[in-house]
Amino acid sequence: MTSKTLRLNFPQWQGGTLPTYHFGSQLLSFLAPPASGEEVTIDVDPPNGEELLIERGIKARSQVLRQADQSLRILREKAPDRVVVLGGDCLVDLGPFAYLSERYGDDLAILWVDAHPDIATTALTTNAHAMVLGNLIGRGDPELVSRVSRPVEPANVMFAGLYDMSPAERRIFDDLGLKTATPSELTVNSDPVIEWLRDRGTRHVAIHFDLDVLSPTELRTLFFSRPDAPRDAFNGIPQGRMLIAEVVRLLSDVARQADVVGLGITEFLPWDMVIVRDMLRELPILRDGG
Repeated sequence: MTSKTLRLNFPQWQGGTLPTYHFGSQLLSFLAPPASGEEVTIDVDPPNGEELLIERGIKARSQVLRQADQSLRILREKAPDRVVVLGGDCLVDLGPFAYLSERYGDDLAILWVDAHPDIATTALTTNAHAMVLGNLIGRGDPELVSRVSRPVEPANVMFAGLYDMSPAERRIFDDLGLKTATPSELTVNSDPVIEWLRDRGTRHVAIHFDLDVLSPTELRTLFFSRPDAPRDAFNGIPQGRMLIAEVVRLLSDVARQADVVGLGITEFLPWDMVIVRDMLRELPILRDGG
């Protein structure tokens, strides 16, 4: 039987409160190979210069909830076997991975390829994209958690590329008993992740690939490559250490071990393209629609 794949273009930016995520998702959709199946774009309010309001501890709560609900509604209606998500901030994977958990239950593993754990609560941040994995496990803000009808067991989750976190995140991480393979453990091969998949025995895996797991020395389209950031803007925040070739090898090895039914690619920030776009908007004739 042929598997049905749905691609979601999801230019959500409100979860990370950074307007460039919106443009990044649009450009990522342009750069990606053509979809072999159906393709749907989630309706997201574009940035308009207005400040996002904090609603009960979360910025733009009503907007991110509406967008998560829209993705879930589309997925349940179309009932694909596989989902590709081109984001957007990390919260774009809330609805799609919740849907995959509904579909595959305990036979679904989640590989979270990220330099950050995304298990924060409203006590730690107002940005919902830093909470998404915690929500999928059933922890955190009740409204976000309510979108996950079948929470994922922590034992079915593993990180790749995570090597550091805040003390508060560490307490949550340890309490959940989560596992990680650090960048140094994945330099030569993918064995730690493959062995974990074999131990779990799950036949299906969803992969969250946050581009900030990559080293900013290799790729400029990352949060930490922001050209207008002060020199000390990212002090104390873990930056990605993996190379593109290492991540490609890891995901390819995972695909040989299990059926990849979900792939979310997030946090693409094309800073140079934003500069060019904004420059073009100021040029004579072009700015008048010529």
